[in-house]
Amino acid sequence: MRNARPSDGLPFMKMHGAGNDFVIVDSRGRGAVTTAALVAALGDRHRGVGFDQLAEIREAADADYALDFWNADGSRAGACGNASRCVADHMMGVLGQDAVTFTTERGTLAAMRRPDGLVSVNMGAPILDWRGVPLAEAADLMHLPLPGDPAAVGMGNPHCIFFVPDAEMVDLARDGADVEHHPLFPRATNVEYASLTGPDRLRMRVWERGTGITLACGSGACATAVAAHLRGLTGRQVTLDLDGGTLEVDWRDDGVWMAGPTAHVFDGVLTPAFLARFA
Repeated sequence: MRNARPSDGLPFMKMHGAGNDFVIVDSRGRGAVTTAALVAALGDRHRGVGFDQLAEIREAADADYALDFWNADGSRAGACGNASRCVADHMMGVLGQDAVTFTTERGTLAAMRRPDGLVSVNMGAPILDWRGVPLAEAADLMHLPLPGDPAAVGMGNPHCIFFVPDAEMVDLARDGADVEHHPLFPRATNVEYASLTGPDRLRMRVWERGTGITLACGSGACATAVAAHLRGLTGRQVTLDLDGGTLEVDWRDDGVWMAGPTAHVFDGVLTPAFLARFA
């Protein structure tokens, strides 16, 4: 991805983790290259590249690298678990390491390659204070005053989690869009619907703020596992089956670890003519 000359355009990678897909741009040595307008144009699956989120790799003084996250509509995201795993997979190969550290809006996080080949990332401690999620007013995070009795958990971005009898029966496009911009969430929210399918196993579907329906959401899986444990539905190690694949979450003393598959789909270069529209 870093071999193309800047005069030839902007190199990027396309990766996905359990169907949660990303454009990844390496801006190290270039300065920041992304803008809200460029991200929104790239996120268009017909006129751009298309993705759920964009991750930008930057230089870091006290870690292997830094990461910024963007949603498909050009808004900023504070965290993105599957993008973190995908970039970690790439950077471990670049650096010749089996573990990396990186800085995000959440602070310095760590990722590693497990013996089974899956990439695991520590997403940090869950945010369980209403101001930190954030909510617009004080509320019991495990029983929000909303129809359906959802829970709220912050994982660097806000999550509203509904535990339902059958996640397959939820009208995700209608219900997720309604909840995303509820006044209780001043910065909008991701919305998860989960049903218990076995001991410590959940079926989860997700609506992501600024993007819509996605096949998987790593921070959402973490938030859902935390809420499920606090509700007494599961232990601290939870397997979640999402539309795009399976993720494993382990809420440990040092943070919420999330593991799953990654895939490097292709490399590309954004043309100078395309980039010139956003100069």
